[in-house]
Amino acid sequence: MKQRYHYGPVRSRRLGRSLGVDVMPHKTCSLDCIYCECGATSLLTLERKEYLPTQEIIDDLDQYLKKGPELDYITFAGSGEPTLHSGLGKIINFLKEKYPQFKVAVLTNATLLNDPMVIDDLQKADLVVPSLDGVSTQAFEKMNRPAANITPETIISGIKNLKENFSGEIWLEIFIIPEINDSEEELALFKETIEKLGIKKVQLNTLDRPGAVEELKPVSQEYKDEIAQKLGQVEIVNRK
Repeated sequence: MKQRYHYGPVRSRRLGRSLGVDVMPHKTCSLDCIYCECGATSLLTLERKEYLPTQEIIDDLDQYLKKGPELDYITFAGSGEPTLHSGLGKIINFLKEKYPQFKVAVLTNATLLNDPMVIDDLQKADLVVPSLDGVSTQAFEKMNRPAANITPETIISGIKNLKENFSGEIWLEIFIIPEINDSEEELALFKETIEKLGIKKVQLNTLDRPGAVEELKPVSQEYKDEIAQKLGQVEIVNRK
């Protein structure tokens, strides 16, 4: 019996009625973020390969989408980093060729965006949402607990590479955890980086469900407003 690789549709805080697509085994990722609602990373890796059968994922989506569901987005996210899957481009291309009426979004931690093959895989997506959770090494490592050789500079240069080589929409996500990446110095670095990247839509996010590390504090609405004001033109992601 084939595994089901989609979930939902769910009511996304950012993307409306969204069909999730999970192309990674739980929990395979290039980061081990402290706030991840999927829990701790079990396989921390930067290796791209076909982690789950590409054709099975396509067949699963085909069976569901031919019923004509009402969707705002088909969203690649789930329980791992989707750009680690080497068949991502083939799946996206299938969706845009057979079901062009549906928008495709990819949520990514931006660790592989310096790879030309990853950029090529993303070309037919309508929207890519990369994350940036720390500009200083200290904040980045506390927030994201990365695989070897991943630094804030890796993330920032990857987002820059995406912006220069992708024609679809890009929304930048910044996830704030109090007392980890919300110091005046870190917020100043975020603002400087946002201005340098020149991405028009920046979203401020915070804890909505329990993360991989217990007792993390969410950000109050008042504090989110204060941070957004310091960062400039930033959209706050609020609970539905």
